[in-house]
Amino acid sequence: MSEETEQATKRFPTRSTIRVLNRTMPVPNSRRGRIALGLLLVAGGIVGFLPVFGFWMLPLGILVLAHDLRRVRRWRRKAILRWSRRGQEKHRG
Repeated sequence: MSEETEQATKRFPTRSTIRVLNRTMPVPNSRRGRIALGLLLVAGGIVGFLPVFGFWMLPLGILVLAHDLRRVRRWRRKAILRWSRRGQEKHRG
């Protein structure tokens, strides 16, 4: 792969990658694979009190599901807006 292609891939991640905290992570290319991975991560996050699983899996699963499921994507956007507005209100005083 040429250097230009690698830079373009970093700037414009494809559908088979997600970006979390400025890190790009690969996800399955198929829609079914991404949905299955997202559901497994959410399920693992729900049982996060068990060893090996963790609560970190829940937001990551929601992020993976948001790629393909419109309803989850809307819910995630609304949650981000609420979170940012709450932060702005606290900083104002």
